[in-house]
Amino acid sequence: QVQLVESGGGLVQPGGSLRLSCAASGTINNIYSMGWYRQAPGKQRELVATITNGGSTDYADFVKGRFTISRDNAKNTVYLEMSSLKPEDTAIYYCNADVSHYSGGRIRRGDYWGQGTQVTVSS
Repeated sequence: QVQLVESGGGLVQPGGSLRLSCAASGTINNIYSMGWYRQAPGKQRELVATITNGGSTDYADFVKGRFTISRDNAKNTVYLEMSSLKPEDTAIYYCNADVSHYSGGRIRRGDYWGQGTQVTVSS
């Protein structure tokens, strides 16, 4: 089993900054990529940013230049540095990980999600 726990969410004013963290734990063999997704009320969950274990990143257009994803492979942790936050960034931010892990004596590949952390951008 793999667990992902997000932290760092909260209330921030427009134009402010916030740093999200997500730590993966469990019987992990390898984490191939980690990412952040978000879901605002009435909207579909959408990709924010992803990063591979090799450091390759991908960003949604709406966060390019404002958000930075990074990863500490030794800690199985992914971060999302958010700046120039806008009210429309308000959402629950979910951590995702593409991992291989040990299960029943086998190595399995799976996609796992955290519980989410609320980010609210408001005055």
